[in-house]
Amino acid sequence: MTTEHPPTGDTEEATSPAPTPSEGTSGGTTEAETGADAGQAPSTEAAEGAEPGDGGAAEDVRDDAVASAAEGADAVRETEAGAAGPAEGAAAPSEAEAELAAQRVERERIARRKAERQGPVESGGKLSGKAADLLAAVRAVESGEKGSVPAFVEPAPAPRRPAPEPVRRPEPVPAVAGPDAETVGAVRAVLAEGGAPEALAAQVAAALGDGAEDALRADPWQLLRVAGVRPEQADGFARALLGAECRPDDERRGRALTVWLLEQAALAGHTALDLPALIEALGKRAVPDPDEAVQSALAEGDALVFQDALEEPGAQPAAAGTDEADEEDEEEVPVRVLAGLERYALAEESLADALARLVNAVPKETEEPWEAAVAALSRGAADLARQAAGHGLVLHTGGEAARAEPAALLGAARAAGLRAFAVCHTPDGARRFAAHLGEEPGGAVGTVAGLLSGASGPGRDAEGALDLDLLVVLDAPQLDVEAAAMLAESLPDGARLVLSGDPAVLWSAGPGRVFADLLAVPACPQVASRVPDPGPLGELVSGIGVGELVQVEAPGKEIVIVPVRDAGEAVHRTVQLVADSVPRAFGVAPEETVVITPGHGGAAGTRALNAVLKERLNPGPGRFGGFDPGDRIVHSPAPGRTVPGHVVRADAEGLHLECAGAPVVVPRELVESRVRHGWALTAHQAVGGRWPAAVVVLPGDAADVLTRPWVYTAFGRAERHLSVVHGVEQALPRSVAENVAKPRTTRLRTLLRVQLPPAD
Repeated sequence: MTTEHPPTGDTEEATSPAPTPSEGTSGGTTEAETGADAGQAPSTEAAEGAEPGDGGAAEDVRDDAVASAAEGADAVRETEAGAAGPAEGAAAPSEAEAELAAQRVERERIARRKAERQGPVESGGKLSGKAADLLAAVRAVESGEKGSVPAFVEPAPAPRRPAPEPVRRPEPVPAVAGPDAETVGAVRAVLAEGGAPEALAAQVAAALGDGAEDALRADPWQLLRVAGVRPEQADGFARALLGAECRPDDERRGRALTVWLLEQAALAGHTALDLPALIEALGKRAVPDPDEAVQSALAEGDALVFQDALEEPGAQPAAAGTDEADEEDEEEVPVRVLAGLERYALAEESLADALARLVNAVPKETEEPWEAAVAALSRGAADLARQAAGHGLVLHTGGEAARAEPAALLGAARAAGLRAFAVCHTPDGARRFAAHLGEEPGGAVGTVAGLLSGASGPGRDAEGALDLDLLVVLDAPQLDVEAAAMLAESLPDGARLVLSGDPAVLWSAGPGRVFADLLAVPACPQVASRVPDPGPLGELVSGIGVGELVQVEAPGKEIVIVPVRDAGEAVHRTVQLVADSVPRAFGVAPEETVVITPGHGGAAGTRALNAVLKERLNPGPGRFGGFDPGDRIVHSPAPGRTVPGHVVRADAEGLHLECAGAPVVVPRELVESRVRHGWALTAHQAVGGRWPAAVVVLPGDAADVLTRPWVYTAFGRAERHLSVVHGVEQALPRSVAENVAKPRTTRLRTLLRVQLPPAD
């Protein structure tokens, strides 16, 4: 590892060790604190989410700091926030629209499946006192009744029919029409009457649906349904509409704030909240009777309440009707009471159901094609194939080099005549994985978004199931609970699902921690790869993964430490590295180098770094929303997704981009909320991608927010060279050693323990 002494001029020369720098004070907001810019509409930064799990997610709600995950205090006052506009692209639905429409269709299908089931799914025991009163407020929840363990009868295996590639493609999912102009106009009038920005009309109409005008007038706090709107802004809007009738103890206000807090918790990664934490957060929001507010939200169906048994680690719930279960009836089982939004509760329950179905639907006898696939492989790949042959769900863990094992499995399965497909979190990940197969992305490899939207992957049968025998999901830690549920629900009985990923990286931008929860439940085989990531970079990142920031020999200057004293020097040195030093020393062009920093705001955040990097690398007037042809950007087609690209041109149709080799047109009114400059990214924006060189910027004010998963993810984005602009002194090794991922509140582990027996 090389330490560079800060030069007095602009020339970088010295490689001798330098004194430890003093901590800088850029005063910036971190990725866990940022949302929309001041004076800006809710943007991609809010949609992408703060670093969930790294900013103290559970504590954020208790301390009322969870609101910072969707910061938008000035967004509602911004008159140019941008209404929801036409679909991106003129001729056909874009991948983002198709993905959102596919999600709606899949949720409807999941809801129908849930409605057909007779038994409750939650586990738990008898309740008393306040918890029982809250449970009684919900007609759908049976107060004090324990859920039974679903029984699974193994069906006779259907004959598998090998199908050669290429598989058929589904028809594009039709785009869902937005609110009509009349509805938007009526909502705009109500917003103007209450002093809210009229530009929010389309977003309000889309959020509230039919009758949005009447709904908003009857309950002004429904304005909180729009992303980026804060409670104090909704209070002001309500005062303008209701006058003297607006009171802090208004039942509508308490109900809306309950839902808003649960939404903020979801942005921080939780699928549910402990009921005491929710009640405490409502009290901090000046709700006079938080208990009554929660009960009102439950009674109206705006939120759901759950009772989950508190079990000893490794303990399995007793099946209903057994002697053990009867004994537990006599002794009250300790439970925790959680509150959550229906969409995430439905997703977690549907995911648990689908995984249990896959696990229990695999034939006892190994089929001939699977035997051929296993025989064609060796070492770790053969072990992975052997487990996939006999189990419906398999977990595979490892770093970047370990991706060769699921790639070998995919190739052998296809060669044996099995219908197999793989998906990654990003187009760059799909490109790298396809390279293991000697192919281009699109044939047997795609993205999760592309598969769910129907833009790539196999066709579906009459029941909507994917025409697959094997689905390999790379970057599994990036699966949020909704995407995971849609993938699992889409697989037919008898199909195999292999989830592969690096458990040390940051968790998903969306709610849930699916991969970590599955690893914690011994319900399926887990194959840990023994293939290490090579070279000094691999050694450094592997050490971080186990909590050690070790000194690594880097004779080729694969790793360089650049000490800085403050944020201003950090920005200056970053530009030097990207524009001069790295290209000169390693032959890596500036467009092949990524800059990663902890947050969007502050003197060394993404906004400040992108401004100076644009001025140096692609200066221009920014004629179209601050963008010029040639600018590096990240496009956020849907919440939680960012795709790097660059600007091609701009015209009346919108901003023309090229992202992952595909043309994208962003309408003018959506540019501000969906496109950001992309020379500098946050770690969550960069996860799933890799670049020849990475410059990780650690300003002094980032010391308190660094965590082991953040450092592991940021440092792991480099393929050949890593420069660390270091201003946090001993906070870096301390964060790697001590600051593990903050917990997320989820229900998946409890649901899986009920439905799945321990794996052999």
